[in-house]
Amino acid sequence: MRVAEIWQYPVKSMVGTTVDRVDLGPTGLVGDRTWAARDQVRGGIRGGKVLGGLMQLSARYVAGPGSTGGAVAITLPDGSTVTTDDPEVHDRVSAAIDHEVVLEALRPAEDLDHYRRGEAYHDDVMVELRSIFGREDDEPLPDLSQFPSEIIEFESPPGTYYDVHPLMLMSTSAFRALELALPDSTIDVRRFRPSLVVDTGDADGHPERGWIGRRVRIGGAVVAIEGGCPRCVMVTRRIDDDVPQDRTILRHVVRDLGQDVGVYATVVEPGPISAGDGVELLG
Repeated sequence: MRVAEIWQYPVKSMVGTTVDRVDLGPTGLVGDRTWAARDQVRGGIRGGKVLGGLMQLSARYVAGPGSTGGAVAITLPDGSTVTTDDPEVHDRVSAAIDHEVVLEALRPAEDLDHYRRGEAYHDDVMVELRSIFGREDDEPLPDLSQFPSEIIEFESPPGTYYDVHPLMLMSTSAFRALELALPDSTIDVRRFRPSLVVDTGDADGHPERGWIGRRVRIGGAVVAIEGGCPRCVMVTRRIDDDVPQDRTILRHVVRDLGQDVGVYATVVEPGPISAGDGVELLG
């Protein structure tokens, strides 16, 4: 197995870019999700689960792919671009997603108030959860007890803009299986937002499920596969004219795949990762 693609997302929930090489640090890919949108209506850092329009914007570092920080250039749905150091960036992004937000750079983990959850969008917590996860009334919600307890209080683990864990891996086999199961849907990597796409050759189905509980050497780093990635409403979102809104994808994931596509991972040994590096299952 080898690394097929490395994805870097400078801004949480916006479309990112592929990079040839990146350093994997203790809290994930260096330079990944260094910016996020703060909801000016209900407070809190928010992502594409509630502000779906963010997924129609794309982000890249002004200094070039693979950069570790600094100003980010954001391409809006009309094709225009604005940078995070432009005073108009907040107004232009807000107008593009039809919701008032400000973009904020990642802050230290000690700044707990920065990461606390904002006001709920619904009075009924079950309605809120079903909206976030895109579940219909007869569909189960993910088992949230499998995740760190801090995500109940905080929008993301303090010091990061990740939902749960710093890495998400998907296999080329998983993408192929989704295409076979959903021939009328557009199975685009941008819907699923992996950190790493692993080339698993001719393997059938979703082989990464068999990695759960194991360690994996990827290039100069080692990661621990923590569990499956429960999918939410984001996989159904419109990205552009080529990737329209499609709720059937999530129906298949919930009904036929136990709600998960891809696997979450944490960092055991930091190190460099390059496209083409070998991927080795350890103990």
